[in-house]
Amino acid sequence: MNDEFPLGSYVVDTRTGRLGQVMDTHAGYVQLRPPRGGIEWSCPPSAIRFPSDAEAEAQVRIRPQAGAANGGRAPGRTGGGADAGGNAGERGRSR
Repeated sequence: MNDEFPLGSYVVDTRTGRLGQVMDTHAGYVQLRPPRGGIEWSCPPSAIRFPSDAEAEAQVRIRPQAGAANGGRAPGRTGGGADAGGNAGERGRSR
């Protein structure tokens, strides 16, 4: 892992100006994800910088507090993890 940009930190891809969250490193590149989720992209460490105070503050205003809007559930989750037949974790197994 690149110690300069820790996992979970927000950085700016200087090639595009996009803000991204550090998810991983692979083959010398840093894997970034948009703050509100989406498709990750690769960026060379030389093209990454930490956001300015204004950019960081804008990120805090955009991102809602975790769990506040959905009763503490992960986005898109509606149940307890079981399918309609009550089979939690049975997907992909042959029967």
